[in-house]
Amino acid sequence: MTTTTTPNRPWRGVLVATALPLTDELAVDHDKFAEHCSWLVDNGCDGVVPNGSLGEYQVLTPEERAKVVETAVAAIGGARVMPGVAAYGSAESRRWAEQARDAGCASVMLLPPNAYRADERSVLAHYAEVAKAGVPIVAYNNPIDTKVDLVPELLAKLHGEGYIHAVKEFSGDVRRAYQLAELAPELDLLIGADDVLLELALAGAKGWVAGYPNALPAASVELYHAAVDGDLATAKKLYEQLHPLLRWDSKVEFVQAIKLSMDMVGRPGGPVRPPRVPLLPEQETAVRTATERAVAAGLA
Repeated sequence: MTTTTTPNRPWRGVLVATALPLTDELAVDHDKFAEHCSWLVDNGCDGVVPNGSLGEYQVLTPEERAKVVETAVAAIGGARVMPGVAAYGSAESRRWAEQARDAGCASVMLLPPNAYRADERSVLAHYAEVAKAGVPIVAYNNPIDTKVDLVPELLAKLHGEGYIHAVKEFSGDVRRAYQLAELAPELDLLIGADDVLLELALAGAKGWVAGYPNALPAASVELYHAAVDGDLATAKKLYEQLHPLLRWDSKVEFVQAIKLSMDMVGRPGGPVRPPRVPLLPEQETAVRTATERAVAAGLA
């Protein structure tokens, strides 16, 4: 295995952007969440990323959000937990970074400002403010949802200022990996979308902030390591088998799809909180069929 979490770069390896188990009454089930974090690590994942988009952080109360972090740390240790600290205001993101730091987390993941289409100066000021918390930051580039694009030149500036140490790249443009390596060779590239895993692994990614390992961790970890180790025969076969599911990570309904697959393999997925709504019948059928095929292939 060429790429695993290290003490000074805890974001390396396979870190699962955890889905959050909810009861039928839509309350957070912290016991099931703790068990899920432990199960992921037991199945080969290197850590978890709670309070990301997949964890529905936008619809959690501050008390719930803080407890999610504390629950994950208690379950698997802070070195393995990299919470999302996104918020509309830089001061609030800094407070979440401080909360993660005080809970024992070794790093945090931070979106750019996303309450409006921020310019470069605003982005730099945002990361500078949150960096004052003193915990290493992994930037999260998701221009599809935030409308703020952390292009390679801007990421190189953020890294050069010491504000970020890695980036979760979700633009879908795999060509950026090579430009980023030229502009900021010490900045770790993390795969941010499940359905470009092979392409970014071959381009030198040092980790994967992953969605579908919530349901299929062992097969996903095998795929990741085969890809970064250059075992293309193994990687390509697994990638082809898993891609009908992996592509859901880049769809609007990714939370619902991944939770459905979790339910199908006996994991605590459960419902989603509004304003998300259940999958349409044809979407549910597609996810069920792809999950059943993965299970039949021995990937669950």
